Amino acid sequence: MVLSIGLEGSANKIGVGVVRDGEVLSNPRNTYCAPPGHGFLPRHTALHHRQHVLQLVARALKEAGVTAADIDCVSYTKGPGMGAPLVSTAVVARSLALLWDKPLIPVNHCIAHIEMGRQVTGADNPTVLYVSGGNTQVISYLNQRYCIFGETLDVAVGNCLDRFARVLKLSNDPCPGYNIEQLAKQGNKFLDLPYSVKGMDVSFSGLLSFIEGSAEKLIESGEYTKADLCFSLQETVFAMLVEITERAMAHTRSNQVLVVGGVGCNLRLQEMLRIMASERGATLCATDDRYCIDNGAMIAHTGALMFKHSMDTPISDSGITQRFRTDEVHIAWRQ
Repeated sequence: MVLSIGLEGSANKIGVGVVRDGEVLSNPRNTYCAPPGHGFLPRHTALHHRQHVLQLVARALKEAGVTAADIDCVSYTKGPGMGAPLVSTAVVARSLALLWDKPLIPVNHCIAHIEMGRQVTGADNPTVLYVSGGNTQVISYLNQRYCIFGETLDVAVGNCLDRFARVLKLSNDPCPGYNIEQLAKQGNKFLDLPYSVKGMDVSFSGLLSFIEGSAEKLIESGEYTKADLCFSLQETVFAMLVEITERAMAHTRSNQVLVVGGVGCNLRLQEMLRIMASERGATLCATDDRYCIDNGAMIAHTGALMFKHSMDTPISDSGITQRFRTDEVHIAWRQ
């Protein structure tokens, strides 16, 4: 049995997880929240991670009921993500690997989301919709690679939602996307927004520019409420995502769709995917915020899979990269 500790810090969440052969023993995390109307800056986020990571390591070991001596490998997020937070997390991971004399495993953040989703839901070979603040991809597996069928051509869907939340001055606690979701439930008047699907890819920048520029006037005139605009934005961007996901499922003849990433927690998105899947005789596989949102357990779990195939790295090569494509990784643990 492999006991792995994983450190995730690619964006505004710092998490540490301990996993034994797919069983999550602990998974604490801490989130940096910027003031309303603002996004999180790399330097502020990195400082937050440095202030909390050691406490989280101690807490993760305690909650798991293990010691450093029990750990088989130390896993960390290599990328993709924000440079300063990634560096801060990687420094701690390297230090632990040296201090404890354990192998160091560099994990692709996107692959970790997929593998954690597969582990938690039991999905076998699903079409994957990966939606977060930094990534938007439709993915399928073939010949030990996760192949990208379609993706955003500009901003990620989570970034699109977050930026509109700033326009409305919504709180960043617990996260702007969640607050948009709650407000959208009160909306009932739909505003036609630009709908941009280009083959298997999507574009959110035009839609975002339109609603950012129109929101203040529409709200002040009384024609639309904040809730109406959140409702309209969600329905439009989610419809785009469901369209390209269904097209990928048709091409691969898949009978499962797995949604991962922070935006995958959104219950309206899950509902739309479930309807689409049921109409195709397929099933939706989804998790809650424990595993959709960035967490250390997903890094620990994927690191354990890599450890079993000797995919560790020497300290001298244990850097980070802000750009690390999903399809660059050799998936040695799958046939």
